[in-house]
Amino acid sequence: MNNKITFREMMEASKALHKEGDKFTHIGIGPMSKNLLKAVLELAKEKDFPVILIASRNQVDSDKFGGGYVCGFDQKRFVETTNKIAKEVGFDGLCYFCRDHGGPWQRDKERNDKLPVAEAMEIAKESYLDDAIAGFDLLHIDPTKDPQYSTVVPLDIVLDRTMELIEYIEAKRVELGLKELAYEAGTEETLGGLIEPAAYEGFIKELFRRLNEKHLPLPLFVVGQTGTLTRLTSNVGHYDTKTASTLSEITKKYGTGLKEHNGDYLRNAILLEHPVIDLAAMNVAPEFGLVETEAYLDLIEIEEKFVKNPADLSHLGEILTKYALNGQRWRKWMIGEKRTAPVSEIAKNAEDVKLITHMCGHYTLEEKEVKEAVAKLFKNIEKLGLDPEFYVIKKIKDSIDRYIYCFNLYGTTTRLIKKANELK
Repeated sequence: MNNKITFREMMEASKALHKEGDKFTHIGIGPMSKNLLKAVLELAKEKDFPVILIASRNQVDSDKFGGGYVCGFDQKRFVETTNKIAKEVGFDGLCYFCRDHGGPWQRDKERNDKLPVAEAMEIAKESYLDDAIAGFDLLHIDPTKDPQYSTVVPLDIVLDRTMELIEYIEAKRVELGLKELAYEAGTEETLGGLIEPAAYEGFIKELFRRLNEKHLPLPLFVVGQTGTLTRLTSNVGHYDTKTASTLSEITKKYGTGLKEHNGDYLRNAILLEHPVIDLAAMNVAPEFGLVETEAYLDLIEIEEKFVKNPADLSHLGEILTKYALNGQRWRKWMIGEKRTAPVSEIAKNAEDVKLITHMCGHYTLEEKEVKEAVAKLFKNIEKLGLDPEFYVIKKIKDSIDRYIYCFNLYGTTTRLIKKANELK
C-alpha cells in the first residue's frame, strides 16, 4: 500500500474538517493477530476509514530484542504481512503503521531485568530506528517507565528523555533519507504525572518550547488520562467527560490533538460523545484479542457437541488455558493480590482460570501446539458445514465496527484525501 497522504497531512485534514463541523475520532488498533489484520482491512474497505495500527514493543519489535508475540513479527515482517493481506482482500485505502509506547523499559523483560538507563535508552533508540527503516508513520515517544522509580518518573526526566529520543530519531531519519515521521508524546498511566489539566498543559507547553527551539517536529498527539483503565475484561476506570473535554481544549490551543489510551470495553454512549468533544483519537487493543479468543471458544463448544469421536477433538480449550495460564501475561490485567499470586494458587480457582483463558488466549496463538489445535478445530467445524475462519473474522469485524460507527468514521478516507489535497 502506498498512502495517498502522509499521517501529518491526514491529521491536518482532520482538523480542517472538524472546523467545518465534520467531526469524528480516529481509532488506533492493536495488531493482535493476522485474523485481526484481515478483519480491519476488510472492514476499512467496506466502510472507507483510515486504518491506524498501533504496535507495542511487546507485540512487534526488532528480532535482536526478542521480536513480538504477534506472529513473531519484527517491524519489517509486520509491514510486509499487512501489505500482503491488504492486497489479498483488495484494500487500497489509507493504512498507517504506528509505534505504541515506544521507549526505554517498554518491553516487559527490560523492565523486569532493571536495565541501567544508558542501556535502556540505547535499545529504545535502536528499536525506533528499526521502526523508521521499516516504514512506520508515527512513533509514540514514552519514556515514563523506569524501574528505579516505584511510581512516578519525574516530569523533567520525561521531558529530557523525550527530547533525546526525538533528536536522535530525526537526525538518523535525515541521515538515511527516510520519509517524514509523525510523533505522539505523553502517557495514560494512572500513576504518571500528567493527571491534572494544569500538569498536562505544563508538559505540552515546555515540550513544545524545547522542540521549537531545536526546530524539531511537534507531536500530532499528546496522550492524556481521561479516566479509562483496562483490567480483566472490562474498563474499570471512571471516564470523565469534563476532564476529556478540558484536555481536548488544551491540546487544540497548541495545535495538537488529545489521544486517549485504554479505550477498550467502553459503553457506546461514552464512545458516541468522543467526536462531540473533539477527542482526536483513541487506542483499543485487548478487547479485540478477547473477541478473537471468544470466537474460538464458541467454535469449541460446537465441536464438542457434534463431533462424536473423542479422539477427533482438537482440545483447543485446554491447550489455550495451559499456555495462557503458564505464560503469566494475565498479571498485567488482574487486580488486587491476584496480580502477584503463584500460578499454582490461581489454577485452583476455576473462575480465574476461565477468565485468564478469555483475556489472554490471544497471547498464545503462535504456540506450535495451539496452531495445530486451531487447524484441527477448523477441519472439524468445516466437516459440519460451517466456515470457521469467516466466523472468527466476522466476530472481530463486528467488534471493531462498533467503534467505527460510534466515532463517525464511515466514509472519512474519501473526505480526508479530498481535504488534504485542497490544503496542499
